[in-house]
Amino acid sequence: MIALGCDHGGYELMQEIKGYLEIKGLEYQDYGCFSTEAVDYPVYAKKVAESILDGTCEKGILICGTGIGISITANKYPGIRAALCSDCFSAEATRQHNDANILALGGRVVGAGLAIKIVDTFLNTPFSNAERHKRRIEQMEQAK
Repeated sequence: MIALGCDHGGYELMQEIKGYLEIKGLEYQDYGCFSTEAVDYPVYAKKVAESILDGTCEKGILICGTGIGISITANKYPGIRAALCSDCFSAEATRQHNDANILALGGRVVGAGLAIKIVDTFLNTPFSNAERHKRRIEQMEQAK
């Protein structure tokens, strides 16, 4: 299950991503927002992060205008590794090396076509399980 969350700046791009997930037959839980009316992105980052931490969802996708604020907020939750990506190489690397569990996108930064490719890459790239990457993730989780 994939957790979805966005603010007003990411609403339109999120609709495109939901369409892609539906075409692919992938299950998702939409935590909002549900319109282009201004909202506070930390609310949606929290809902997505908590759904991953409690096991309801395996991965998440968060979108705000730039992807910056919503990713910073999500990363405040221990155990969350949210990666802001605007290209496929970064999406692949963050899954392989960081075992990122949330993809953050900027709705005003990345167009729908590229965003779908980034989402596809993120969702279909496994963690490498290499010892050096596991060690680094452990160090990240212990950072204060």
